[in-house]
Amino acid sequence: MKYPKDGKFGEFGGRYIPETLVPAIEELEENYLKFKDNKDFKKELDYYLKQYAGRPTPLYYAK
Repeated sequence: MKYPKDGKFGEFGGRYIPETLVPAIEELEENYLKFKDNKDFKKELDYYLKQYAGRPTPLYYAK
């Protein structure tokens, strides 16, 4: 997702998070952007999304 650095989308909208979380969210964003194209990172992220977030949902053959 791309958005202006001030976090706004036009006249209204933006990040609706407590100000105390802004530094942590910005650190998370910075590191995600740094590693998002790394093959090993993608592989590990896919693993955790499948195992812990349930996606993609594994399909099982049912008789």
